[in-house]
Amino acid sequence: MAEGRLSGLRLVIEDVHDPHNAAAIMRTCDALGIQDVWFVFVQEKAYNPRRVGKSSSSSANKWLSFRTCKSVAECIAALKEERYTSIGTVLKDADASTEGYDFLQHEKIALWFGNEHRGLSEEALAHMDVRMNMPMRGMVESLNVSVAAALFLATIAQGWRGAGRTLDAGAVQTLVEELSGR
Repeated sequence: MAEGRLSGLRLVIEDVHDPHNAAAIMRTCDALGIQDVWFVFVQEKAYNPRRVGKSSSSSANKWLSFRTCKSVAECIAALKEERYTSIGTVLKDADASTEGYDFLQHEKIALWFGNEHRGLSEEALAHMDVRMNMPMRGMVESLNVSVAAALFLATIAQGWRGAGRTLDAGAVQTLVEELSGR
């Protein structure tokens, strides 16, 4: 399992209200080999990702790595320090679309999803390197946040896996040691 994890792809969930939506996203992360999920709670009440949505996540939350940030600024600073490109998902005013976008141009991506009703905060959007949407072909303009996350993440994961962007042997060993203690 650890050998199949992707290197350099992190998911950031800002103020997702419903823990079951977050748990469904975590299940997708585990399935696609995305290890790191960060939470930002500013407007919504914080919840512990290890303790919510066991049925929704099918216990995937047991096998993922989490970080909770108390502000967008804290999260952005940590991501910049680690040289992540922040891609924020938006419905309107996008710089790019998932269709035809070359995700391989980035060594590390932090993919941001916002609140079910409000989307990403203005503060988060101001710090995004890329604002991205997924073209919608129907009459409905949006998807549930967990479904949108699954589609975005699957698109990125497919390209990265094809390019061999999985964890190196040292990172695999570190992850195995971390997970064996749970």
